[in-house]
Amino acid sequence: MQAATPETRGLGWMSIARIGLVQASIGAIVMLATSMLNRVMVVEYTLAAAIPAGLVAWHYAVQLGRPLFGHGSDKGRRRTPWILGGMAVLAGGALLAVQATVMMDSARGMATFAAILAFTMIGLGVGASGTSALALLASGVAPGRRAAAAATTWIMMVAGIVISAIIAGSLLEPAYPGEPFSPERLVNVASGVAVSAVLVTALAVFRLEREQESFAETAKSEPAPDFKAALREIWHEREARRFTVFIFVSMLAYSMQDLILEPFAGLVFDMPVGESTKLAGMQHGGVLIGMIVAGIGGSAFAGRMPIDLRIWIVVGCVGSALALAGLSVAATFGIGWPLAANVFALGFCNGLFAVAAIGAMMGLAGAGEKTREGVRMGVWGASQAIAFGMGGLFGALGVDIARKAGAASGAADGAAFQLIFAAEAVLFILAAALAIRATRRSQPIQKQVFA
Repeated sequence: MQAATPETRGLGWMSIARIGLVQASIGAIVMLATSMLNRVMVVEYTLAAAIPAGLVAWHYAVQLGRPLFGHGSDKGRRRTPWILGGMAVLAGGALLAVQATVMMDSARGMATFAAILAFTMIGLGVGASGTSALALLASGVAPGRRAAAAATTWIMMVAGIVISAIIAGSLLEPAYPGEPFSPERLVNVASGVAVSAVLVTALAVFRLEREQESFAETAKSEPAPDFKAALREIWHEREARRFTVFIFVSMLAYSMQDLILEPFAGLVFDMPVGESTKLAGMQHGGVLIGMIVAGIGGSAFAGRMPIDLRIWIVVGCVGSALALAGLSVAATFGIGWPLAANVFALGFCNGLFAVAAIGAMMGLAGAGEKTREGVRMGVWGASQAIAFGMGGLFGALGVDIARKAGAASGAADGAAFQLIFAAEAVLFILAAALAIRATRRSQPIQKQVFA
């Protein structure tokens, strides 16, 4: 039998797939809170878009604790309790958020309090489980497999979002045309998704860490530094600092449409809740295929031409800007525009730059002299969380303000959405420029991501 080498020791591909199931479960529950419930609040319950946007922004603000969660798992040298505990809190928060939503008509004050508590739990759950899962991946996988493992788990996460969105959308569709929205059906569907996610996570992490041979511990035998020292080390690394800024801008660009896409489909294209939820699944399906194409494309050109990670990032960001320009046109064109194809193209380009960014992130995850993977992944997760919170809130507030201004002047709702989509396109162009400086010239992507 061949002896283990530095490229093959640690978590194997089956274990990596199990971590991917954890990511898929997280994505499935988050889809309920940030996509489906957002649409229900705005369209079915006629709330201002700023209300669900504020709740989602709050859950991202709570995720500023990601570095602390990562540092806690670093110090304890155990990731599984953080993953399981975080998932349980996440599922409980999602179910409470659904209950708060259906209470909006009958008890607005109580519903608001319950919604704030629910999204606090969602933020804590995502931060604890997501950061710890990625830290387990970074510390337990051989250096040569880290980027490939990250891409694999991200693809599985997006697949989980796509599958749950399609299934949930189908189950929420009315049994016959004209049937009114059913809160009871919403509760049942959400409960099924949440319970299934917890069970899948529990099975996925069962005895998982027993298979791990941590490369971080062999390379850094001394105890992890205290939290402040770890943050100082990361921020003094120029490459890590620039990458953090790139993550912030690119995720800000991505997230501004996250909370307005389904309301856009409902208000401008008259789509029912089940159909607009499927549209969100179409977008994530594009992300999934974009990730796969970026990886396969890099391998196909092996030995023919160098494929720099920065090229994939720039192409993905510019393509995303073009797709958003298309949505800007759709906002005034209305019914008849190929909306599903446009949304799929946006997701596809998002997937292209995501795979390359993941490769760069995992390459930097174990680069610290003393800091461990947990706190480093937490810092980048916090940067992403800030961007998502701000982007979602700014996008929804912008739509609310523009719709009110447009109503006073007789303008249609589409003009408000057009403004936000155009702003996102500009941010993606800026992200492309930052990517050139934020990521050093790398090896061909097939060596970085699919070695």
